[in-house]
Amino acid sequence: MFFVQMSGFPGSGKSTLSREIAKKTGCIIIDHDIVKSALLNSIDEVSIDGKLAGKISYNIDWSLVEFHLSQGHSVILDSPCLYEELIDKGTKLSVKYNVRYKYIECYLDDFKEINYRLKNRERMISQIAEVKSETAFIHTLQNSKKPSNYRCITVNTRQPLENYIQEVMDYINN
Repeated sequence: MFFVQMSGFPGSGKSTLSREIAKKTGCIIIDHDIVKSALLNSIDEVSIDGKLAGKISYNIDWSLVEFHLSQGHSVILDSPCLYEELIDKGTKLSVKYNVRYKYIECYLDDFKEINYRLKNRERMISQIAEVKSETAFIHTLQNSKKPSNYRCITVNTRQPLENYIQEVMDYINN
């Protein structure tokens, strides 16, 4: 069994890669955008701050991750992984359920390509439509969080998925 924690800027290819891994392994994907969008769509009468919705969504995500790991399923958490506490939770759950912890960063440092992808995808309510600040984009890339005690993999998602999927599968299976 394994737990994969995805990481990467919105539009970098995390969901595409997660779905391909799930096709090949039968694992369960917990998609943060689906959880957060469901929350935002269900509270029409109540105004909720985006940060609060994000926090509640992550609590739901982690409850689902833990439930599926406790049931003997391999799991992928498809989220940007921008906070140290997300890595801490992921590594602790992996130890608790005695599963292999894997961290995959989808890396794309092309501001124009990221915006192209964001503008041309079918967008959920929780997803950004574009990145307005190249400075903020670069800052986020430079400050991505990674676990220090685990081997991680970074894939260049500018290239087609078929160019790196085998490397990802080898990493997950080793």
